[in-house]
Amino acid sequence: MRVGGGREPAAAAAALALALRLLLIATACGLVFALLNLPDDGGGARSPGIGGERAGGGGGGRRLSEEQAPIRFTVVAEETDVQTDGITAEQDERISESPPGTKEKIWMMQDQIIMAKAYLHFASSHGNSHLVRELKLRIKEIERAISHSSRGSHVTGGALQKMKAMELTLSKAQKTYPRCSQMTSKLRAMTHNSEELVRAHQSESSFLEQVAVSTLPKGHHCLAMRLTTDYFSLDPKERELPKRYSRQMDGYYHYAIFSDNVLASAVVVNSTVAASKDPRMIMFHIVTDALNFPAMMMWFLSNPPTPATIHIESLDDLKWLPDDFSSRFKLKGVRDPRYTSALNHLRFYLPEVFPSLSKVLLLDHDVVVQKDLTGLWDLDMKGKVIGAVETCISGDSYHRLDNLVDLSDPSIGNQFDAKACVFAFGMNIFDLKEWRKKGLTAIYHKWFQEGKRRQLWKAGSLPLGQLVFYNRTVPLDRRWHVLGLGRDISIFREEIGSAAVIHYSGKLKPWLEISIPKYRDYWNMYLNYDNPYLQQCNIHL
Repeated sequence: MRVGGGREPAAAAAALALALRLLLIATACGLVFALLNLPDDGGGARSPGIGGERAGGGGGGRRLSEEQAPIRFTVVAEETDVQTDGITAEQDERISESPPGTKEKIWMMQDQIIMAKAYLHFASSHGNSHLVRELKLRIKEIERAISHSSRGSHVTGGALQKMKAMELTLSKAQKTYPRCSQMTSKLRAMTHNSEELVRAHQSESSFLEQVAVSTLPKGHHCLAMRLTTDYFSLDPKERELPKRYSRQMDGYYHYAIFSDNVLASAVVVNSTVAASKDPRMIMFHIVTDALNFPAMMMWFLSNPPTPATIHIESLDDLKWLPDDFSSRFKLKGVRDPRYTSALNHLRFYLPEVFPSLSKVLLLDHDVVVQKDLTGLWDLDMKGKVIGAVETCISGDSYHRLDNLVDLSDPSIGNQFDAKACVFAFGMNIFDLKEWRKKGLTAIYHKWFQEGKRRQLWKAGSLPLGQLVFYNRTVPLDRRWHVLGLGRDISIFREEIGSAAVIHYSGKLKPWLEISIPKYRDYWNMYLNYDNPYLQQCNIHL
């Protein structure tokens, strides 16, 4: 299911509401007449407008500055019987890619339609049938002209003639209904209707995005089914991963991945091995849920990360976990797996998951490793428990503790600095000896129970992690971990290229169709799309 446009409606909708408010302001008394008499390219013809954005003379003026160019003006046309095609998203994209002169003319035509529909309201309610017919005709002509112009590199002479005809009709309408107060009331009503439509589209867009985020693509379901079927067709003796423990456990660099996503885990493993200076020293520990355990096992049985070692466990094998562990994080009305997954909260039990280890590097399944990470094991932890990249910058109030945790409650507000910088999960080195010494698992249980009694923080494991590891974190250089590839389209290529780990934090995961296109290749390069399983399930670039 493609929901690729899900990122744009919200921004466009906000721009729409702003634009229509500007339109309302611009129709103050006397301004309508002035706008109707602005000169066009030829200096003689006049074109109606929506504000003081257009400069007079020569070039017909600029409707918007370059910074304002993405703003589109559209209105609800429930008042008219005209069956309009509307400006589709595809057409709007074509307009944005048109030469500057063409774009400006199209925007002027759109402005004319807005004014014509406003005047159509007055003409219809006052029984002026001749003007009604003329306005409807001009609206149809201009809509067709916009449609044709958006497909070409220039505005045709025929379209310019239609603009002049519309201009004359609008001038006639303005003389017929010169009262500014009536126009203002009508435009206010149109603004209200448009805002209602915007809210409806925002709600729909949000719902579709949530569906896309919480639902794996069809090919991934196919992959899990085929892998599971093949796993259970194996002889029990063939279901074991090869054990290559040629040294003591602490002789390896241990990487933990807690995931129910086979392909995501494969990318983390493949990229880590590819970036490592000595992959023979790497041991991966994957923990997944019981449902996906067979598929995860079959994938790595058929695609072993040689020469690294891998060990896979199911949550069901961790008998010491609370009985309700798999279900305790479900939240009413929340479908995003980032917030409801038990595997996401397993990080708070690392010493129990790995009782014989002193250090472990935990990687989220939406990361790609680009550089060797063994330097993190030599990091001086200074008696702290976790190494992490901080997310705040100077003057930034968003990535502060009080944005995740309600510190107005005195029971916790007195224990924490509200402006403490938030650190990131996704790529973290843990000193498990210090963890055990400080008894942090018990502290986690304390805060978790506190959060069950009353809502003190936002959903997910990150807010709780800020409390558990408060004052127990070593800040890492930002180049170790670059975040935001699942939400931020403005990350520089140089920043990505210099990062040891890139993290698709956010909703737009690289395995989803709604992912950000320019970041996909960083993830795709670590999957072999010629793999028979991927071929059979039609998973491709």
